[in-house]
Amino acid sequence: MSLTAQQVDAAPAADLICAAELIFDNAGFERDLGRALQETPSASEIRATAVRLLKDQQKAGREEIARAFAAAPFAARPMTRSYTYLTDQLVTAALHVARDILHPKPNPTSSEHLSVIAVGGYGRGEMAPFSDVDLLFLTPYKITAWAESVIESMLYILWDLKLKVGHASRTIKECLRLGAEDFTIRTALLEQRHLAGDTDLAATLAKRLRSDLFSGSERAFVEAKLAERETRHRKQGQRYVVEPNVKEGKGGLRDLQSLYWIAKYVHNVGDAADLVPIGVFTEDEFQGFAAAEDFLWAVRGHLHLVNRRASEQLTFDMQVQVADAMGYEDTKGRRAVEVFMQDYFLHATEVGDLTRIFLTKLEADHVKAEPILERIFRRRPKVKKGYQVVNNRIAIEDDASFLSDKLNLLRLFEEALRTGMLIHPDAMRLIKSNLHLIDDEVRNAPESQRIFFDLLLKHGNPERALRRMNELGALSAFVPEFEPIVAMMQFNMYHSYTVDEHIIQCIKHLAQIEKGELEEDLPVASSILKKGVDRKVLYTALLIHDIGKGRPEDHSILGAQMARKIAPRLGLNKTDTDTVEWLVRYHLLMSDMAQKRDIADPRTVRDFAKAVQTVKRLDLLCVLTVCDIRGVGPDTWNNWKAVLIRALYRQTKRALETGLEDLNRENRGAEAKRALRAALHDWPRKDLQRETARHYAPYWQALHVTAHVTFAKMLREVQDDEILIDLHPDEERDATRACFVMADHPGIFARLAGALALVGANIVDARSYTTKDGMVTDAYWIQDADGNPYDAARLPRLRQMIEKTLRGEVVAREALKDRDKVKKRERAFKVPTHITFDNEGSEIYTIIEVDTRDRPGLLYDLARTLAASNVYIANAVIATYGEQVVDTFYVKDMFGLKYYAESKQRTLEKKLRQAIDEGVERAKE
Repeated sequence: MSLTAQQVDAAPAADLICAAELIFDNAGFERDLGRALQETPSASEIRATAVRLLKDQQKAGREEIARAFAAAPFAARPMTRSYTYLTDQLVTAALHVARDILHPKPNPTSSEHLSVIAVGGYGRGEMAPFSDVDLLFLTPYKITAWAESVIESMLYILWDLKLKVGHASRTIKECLRLGAEDFTIRTALLEQRHLAGDTDLAATLAKRLRSDLFSGSERAFVEAKLAERETRHRKQGQRYVVEPNVKEGKGGLRDLQSLYWIAKYVHNVGDAADLVPIGVFTEDEFQGFAAAEDFLWAVRGHLHLVNRRASEQLTFDMQVQVADAMGYEDTKGRRAVEVFMQDYFLHATEVGDLTRIFLTKLEADHVKAEPILERIFRRRPKVKKGYQVVNNRIAIEDDASFLSDKLNLLRLFEEALRTGMLIHPDAMRLIKSNLHLIDDEVRNAPESQRIFFDLLLKHGNPERALRRMNELGALSAFVPEFEPIVAMMQFNMYHSYTVDEHIIQCIKHLAQIEKGELEEDLPVASSILKKGVDRKVLYTALLIHDIGKGRPEDHSILGAQMARKIAPRLGLNKTDTDTVEWLVRYHLLMSDMAQKRDIADPRTVRDFAKAVQTVKRLDLLCVLTVCDIRGVGPDTWNNWKAVLIRALYRQTKRALETGLEDLNRENRGAEAKRALRAALHDWPRKDLQRETARHYAPYWQALHVTAHVTFAKMLREVQDDEILIDLHPDEERDATRACFVMADHPGIFARLAGALALVGANIVDARSYTTKDGMVTDAYWIQDADGNPYDAARLPRLRQMIEKTLRGEVVAREALKDRDKVKKRERAFKVPTHITFDNEGSEIYTIIEVDTRDRPGLLYDLARTLAASNVYIANAVIATYGEQVVDTFYVKDMFGLKYYAESKQRTLEKKLRQAIDEGVERAKE
């Protein structure tokens, strides 16, 4: 029997990405197999020959599909059909060899019939390049020895072709029994497609599945699929995670497939397009759905091809390669990968919205009703006129009447928030299809402004209101400037969310602080809100603080310009608009000052106080900064940042209230010495006098009294040529404080940085001081790889490695070579290097700020380079933003002077860039 004669229901050769004969040359395979059979008598040789010929066909077919897909990167359906077609040919060819050549049965008995059926995604005819091949071998009765032999030979051929085959051998009766017990099996059987073998047997299975298994069990199936979806979404998290799973993630292909399964099960339709005539989808909804499906399948196809294996996670490195494969290009202000990922998230949103509408509607029709007692005793919320409650969701009584007043498109969100109810899918649909009604007249209406601010300020859950409005497109309709940042991804490791999701997260944190839920974690921000601020100004500023992102210009400056138009449109007066504009323009100022500058330097606080000018602005900026950092991602905020923000706030507030003249070194030094004397009250007076006299002024202003006490004790005990180390958990800062005392010698800062890098310590702050009698007192704050203080059990090894490095037994530069690597998934990030010199930010030091790509040995390389140029490092402040780091050094030259000369600055910059570039090359090796 020829191959083509036995392919009954195989995927059609139409609509393939290239000609069918280029994917699999049936005639050529039969010819070559026929010739080979004349020379290969043994079964093992026949199988080996068949595998060799099929491998050649498979390789050629895959290359042709990949070539055609590269030329038409969005041709998703032809691509999936082509891989299905190729797999069909391989499977039926394997059956032909196994059944007709290796185990021929010219006159089979009634029990010796076999039908090969594709199930699951393969049965649906949707295959990515490396999708699983799920097969059902169907027999009329208990499997016979002949059928077993055929199946075994066939599977060995398919396995030799490196296909990932999932298989089961069952009778119709077994299919019905197992399908009734297990929803996963039932779902796979729902998508069965006859490939080859006994046609009548396959037809009987299809008929019996519908009559004996599917019919009458729709409610149970819908419940099971909804529960599966809920579990999957809980596991995968937010839809807008920056490395989404194309298959399992929220708004991904599995959501589409869930819809198909349910539609086929409940409505007995074969295609999503069939849902339009029966009223489940409108034509516009279906078009959006089809576009999203095509896009997601195209992404999955390219992801498999780039990885050369089945891979569903769009990791950072894969995002760049898939964007390139799909032909995306850089635009002004944005990388190609960011444009690609915004398209991805917009399509994922479309899938999420439509599946939610569809599944919610099905849930209302098919999920079990509540027990009668619950229905009787549960208080039904009272809804305002024009609304009704349908299946515990807020619905609209009369669409025409609702749409007659355009403001109702906003009132619906207020009513839903007021009652705490979910919005009915039909109401969602009405909003989505009538967004054009939210025009300038609506945006400028005082009633609209009242509704919008009530959503933010009145009902205690602004996050829910904004999320609903954003998902249905109403937020971008009401604030059109918001639309470009919807689903906008920022391609870096720092931001966990898209820009719109980040803003909603920020608003959520602000609401939590207002409710007093974060009083223990955020005492300053909580006290500011408890004392009272202009909430309308704060919420407006937070809502639009990142609205300028994605353009070539500085997003803070652009956002401030946009704020001048947005705030008055929302009903804010001129004074409040000025404040919002200022907050948006300087929303990064407090974060930058706290994390990139030495807040122990009086000049830092003085400069910040001059910029802020009033306590009112300081209060608003502090709360906005806290919410902004917390909204970046679940692990971004920590005690270290909290201590910095808190200290900067308190010092600046004091300066604004009592005068900037209070900010001087003498005052701080005197206070610090008083605190030390009180802490060491049992020391002899002579010893205390020697200790307070041996340090220069910067030492007293920068360290807490606990560090002063530790250093005093270490200096009292240290012997000549001895190195003393004190490791102490600083729980308030989420770090381990490492104090070092030893005789001063050149390059000590760099050697310490190298020693700490070798043990995998992340340095978050470093301070270096020399006493008047030639001793070094250095303090470092370090964290482990997870951003936590070092566990007490690890401290002895930490101490041992530091001592070895300082004694010269371990050369940090050599030892770091193997560790100073960038992970594969992180190599796609581009971080340009910026180096600036600032002689105004500190009274006695030049501030060198190095903004570049982070890696384990970077601080050591920079410190070593500065030491080699005879630069004295007083302290270093390290701020990390994912793959980006800003290392700020407070330095003087060998004569104790600032670096004013441009020639010296250029020379230093050149050497620092060279050290960075050499490190980058080393990290690639």
